[in-house]
Amino acid sequence: MVLPHSNELPINYLSACFNNTSATYKYYWFLSILQEVENGNLMISKRSLFSRMISNAWFTVNYFHISFGKQDLIQEAIRLINKVEEITIDENKDVIVKILRETESPETVRQLKHFDKNVPHWFLSPWFPKKINETDNGREKRIYNQSKVFSGNCLYALYEDRIEINPEWKNYLTVNSRILKDFCLWNLTMFLQVKNPNIPDIANKLIKPAIRSSLTKQRTKYWDLVLRELGQVKCIYTGKLLTIGNYAVEHFIPYGFVSHDLIWNLIPADKSFNCSKSDKLPQFEKYYDPFFDLQKTAVEIISEKSPNNKLLEEYLTIFPSLESISKEKFKEIIQPLITIASNNGFEFLQL
Repeated sequence: MVLPHSNELPINYLSACFNNTSATYKYYWFLSILQEVENGNLMISKRSLFSRMISNAWFTVNYFHISFGKQDLIQEAIRLINKVEEITIDENKDVIVKILRETESPETVRQLKHFDKNVPHWFLSPWFPKKINETDNGREKRIYNQSKVFSGNCLYALYEDRIEINPEWKNYLTVNSRILKDFCLWNLTMFLQVKNPNIPDIANKLIKPAIRSSLTKQRTKYWDLVLRELGQVKCIYTGKLLTIGNYAVEHFIPYGFVSHDLIWNLIPADKSFNCSKSDKLPQFEKYYDPFFDLQKTAVEIISEKSPNNKLLEEYLTIFPSLESISKEKFKEIIQPLITIASNNGFEFLQL
């Protein structure tokens, strides 16, 4: 994916900003700049940008538990800020930005200021290549000084407490905002996929969905048919009897890890338990056998009673055919996912 062309601007320098990245800072920094420009702001406080960096990564870190790598301190800053500010994991991004802009907590302010040495001037480094025998501190001072006159037609001028967008770049950033954000998110996805090689669907874990999809179809078109045939089933967690209209559709492996609603990961469960389970992982040795038995029974019933049911096709995302579904093969799919999720910070259910 390439940036939109311009005859007047050094787009090659902007592209080079993302070369040789060892952390997510530049991606979230540029994304935050674009959001501020979209709001009509060309003179932007660093604190606003640092706050946006945190808010843009908030859901990815707190809900999906994506690893940013050892050199990246955004996720650690988010965890510390979360303890201090007591912000919920699903809070609106604009609310998070407002809280972080206005907080007087020394710890939160310290976490935000950490990024001042790691991104504002380094982002401009393609415009200001390092000179022979120049120290990092010397280069930093030179970038600050020369950016104030937009030397090399750089993207913004740097000041101690703010940046000022180069007027020459305003139209380019505004007109191409959507493409530039997609470019930024695409590169961020590639970066994080390397850090999380076994995590599925990284791209859809960068932005909090506006509304989670309803599981009505999975209930009415699948599990209601199973319960109508059986009359009732036992919740694999609580042992309570479940009947049509008296159960919740539950993700065996948390949605926060798999980020999909495929039927092979969904089972009926006690409503009150489902609310308390949240994004906890099931103890594999305790719950896998009843989970598989319920899944296998459901496939057999739906195959007989509703053979053209589209939801059956979702099993083909992990099995070559419905006939090939077995306890051992299903185990080879489920167990590694639970292990990886646990390694990435998802906690186990305690009952």
